[in-house]
Amino acid sequence: MIPYEGWDREYMENKEKYFEIFDKFMSQSNYENTEWFEQKFANYIGKKHAVSVANATDALYFSLLTHNIGPGDEVLVTDFSWISTSSCISMAGAIPVFCDINLNSYHIDIESIKRMFSKNTKALIYTHLFGNMTDTKEIVKFCKDNGIVLIEDAAQSLGSSLNGTKAGTIGDSSSFSFNTNKVIAGINGGGMYLTDNDEHAQNVRKLRRHGKDKDFEFLGFNSRMYVLNAEIINQRFDNIVKHQNIRQEIAAVYNRSFSKLPIYTQEMFEGLNHNYHKYVIRLQDKETRKKIANKLSASIHYETTLSKNSMYQNIYYRKDQCVNSRRASDTVLSLPIHAWLTDEEINTIVETVKTIFE
Repeated sequence: MIPYEGWDREYMENKEKYFEIFDKFMSQSNYENTEWFEQKFANYIGKKHAVSVANATDALYFSLLTHNIGPGDEVLVTDFSWISTSSCISMAGAIPVFCDINLNSYHIDIESIKRMFSKNTKALIYTHLFGNMTDTKEIVKFCKDNGIVLIEDAAQSLGSSLNGTKAGTIGDSSSFSFNTNKVIAGINGGGMYLTDNDEHAQNVRKLRRHGKDKDFEFLGFNSRMYVLNAEIINQRFDNIVKHQNIRQEIAAVYNRSFSKLPIYTQEMFEGLNHNYHKYVIRLQDKETRKKIANKLSASIHYETTLSKNSMYQNIYYRKDQCVNSRRASDTVLSLPIHAWLTDEEINTIVETVKTIFE
């Protein structure tokens, strides 16, 4: 079976460095100071504040809380993403309003946003899915014109940019993930909340530590990133450009190999620097997808649209028709892509896909 993440191979390449990191960590007494990494990450993205938390789900949830979004408020969100994109809305007591996607990008569609907007709309969560980025000017303007908070779910898009604009710099706040399946992974996940707002950053710093500053000011959470995890993420973060270049080269091989097959590969927009967190193809039907998935033991992201998950049978929401979201969930497939794939493995993946159409 071809590995889907490759972090075991990365570890073997850098084993001595990881031993040094662990020894340094165990030789100190402060297991909580991650300010050095937060500042480094904020500088890289181009935001004033970065606050490390336990995971990107918490970062999204805290984004809603800092903007006082709660019961009775509606939040516009894509119907095609990982569950955290919408569950954070329900966690805050607000109402998810599921919008359809544009099939060229898999991102939330502006026309669906306009249809589903109401007087109760307080925020929009915009997800850069699979590491892709698209032009958000119209969505940003719509949010500003209507007083809507724009929250970026940039969990999958670390390193991506469009015409020089980095993922994570567009919204009022943004969140990133260091889960084990991301382009930069921690040993037990991890997340980052980013903002230019001083008060919001301070609130999140308190929220992640049980609401504590000088004392416990309000009900908070245990959502801290510990030093060892930050050190591991930092080690991998220093190679982000190198590894992204390799993923882009692999994606180019896939694109050329599949160009004459009845396969939709994700549209590449001019000026896009795609991190290829996922290399997603779309097939003509479920049966074709099933054949390829079985041969490669490939993953599907995502087989169920968000609103169709059983949890939403008991949680109130509003929803557009979401025809494109359903079509995507029925036909997309993720092929292995990471910086440690061998030429032989890449060739095996390509030839396996091709044989389905012979």
